[in-house]
Amino acid sequence: MEEQKAVELLQQLRSKEVKELRITKDQFLPFRQVLVKQEDFKHFRGIAGHGGGVIYHYLDEARS
Repeated sequence: MEEQKAVELLQQLRSKEVKELRITKDQFLPFRQVLVKQEDFKHFRGIAGHGGGVIYHYLDEARS
């Protein structure tokens, strides 16, 4: 996944255009590299699924 695409997806989740993001196993590492650079990183919650996929949600309050 390209960095620009990851930033666009994160912005859609942040602005509530989408309720969740489904990231596949092969997209995970490039996506995560962009995710951890976000100022509001702690507002994103990822839930791992079978097969290495992750579903991300945006939280109104930062996780601890």
